[in-house]
Amino acid sequence: MAEHDQDQKTEQATEKKLSEAMDRGQIAKSHELTVLFPLAALLGGLGLTLHSASRDIADYAVGMFTRFAYTTVASDTVTAQLGEAMRIFGKVIAPLLVGIVGAVLLASGVQSGFRLSPKAVGFKLENLDPMAGFGRVFSKSVFVRSGIDLLKLIGIGLALWLGARSLINDPLFSAPVEAAYLGQFLNSATILFFTRLLFALGIVAAISYAYEKFKLSRELMMTRDEVKDERKQAEGDMQTKAAMRRMARRLMQKQMLTAVPTADVIVTNPTHFAVALKYERGVDQAPVVLAKGENRFAQRIKALAAEHGVPTVENKPVARLLFAMGKVGETIPAELYQAVAEILAVVYRTHRYYFHRLKTRRMEGAA
Repeated sequence: MAEHDQDQKTEQATEKKLSEAMDRGQIAKSHELTVLFPLAALLGGLGLTLHSASRDIADYAVGMFTRFAYTTVASDTVTAQLGEAMRIFGKVIAPLLVGIVGAVLLASGVQSGFRLSPKAVGFKLENLDPMAGFGRVFSKSVFVRSGIDLLKLIGIGLALWLGARSLINDPLFSAPVEAAYLGQFLNSATILFFTRLLFALGIVAAISYAYEKFKLSRELMMTRDEVKDERKQAEGDMQTKAAMRRMARRLMQKQMLTAVPTADVIVTNPTHFAVALKYERGVDQAPVVLAKGENRFAQRIKALAAEHGVPTVENKPVARLLFAMGKVGETIPAELYQAVAEILAVVYRTHRYYFHRLKTRRMEGAA
């Protein structure tokens, strides 16, 4: 039955399904990558700090053995010696630990796209299903993982064998050498083994991650009906959002038209833009935009203003700037104070009777 369902899934997963899978923590994850990154960080840390760390440890050892003959063994001296030892070794190990922790976080982030998946954390009842567990134990992926583990074992063994073979002919094993040469040998051997190990593990990690990506893409494949349903749902959501935007726009326009009769002046373009302004001394700090519109809605504002006798002033540049920069319910931008003040001064001189009625109209509206 499961194979039949999988045969029906012929379509690649949509962006929505991929996003939901990532939210659940269903991502392609390779354990080899989680090991490879810290090992690479450890190798890089050793390459950067090994010389200085060796010098610090050597200086500490020389100082300790120099003072060893005449150092009194007491609680305070032992505590001081331990503190000094912890300081030196902490200085050596701290950069390596920081690098390893950072590499672990980086490995997880690379595989998850640096995206948190809170739904992936938590108790799931299906994990206690014995039949599901039995299926997981004998699934095809288990055999693939076993093959990858075997390949990892072979790669690591081959890398170590090649490294040992290249070092077996070193003069250290066949002739007397200076004591300092031992440190150089250990340094070069460590870097050689780690480099070969990282190379082998990198190949295995690439194969493992490619398989995990392939397996995940197969698991997330969808049927044609699922793709159609998701597309219909997305279109329905878009239509709903568009309807809500239209409703909000109509409500906003209705509120603006209701405020037009209480405006001091309508500044027009004259045909493309119309902006209604209000200014009450002692109430408003600056003129306030009551309504604004373009084209057909601008004509509605002008018609309603004419019906209630609201003064209309034609000023193309000011109307354009008010429409572009002004926000309904807020004061006009400071750059337009002077231009709007000149318009209001003319209107106050030529329409005194209107403003006498407007004061009464506003008082009635407030009541």
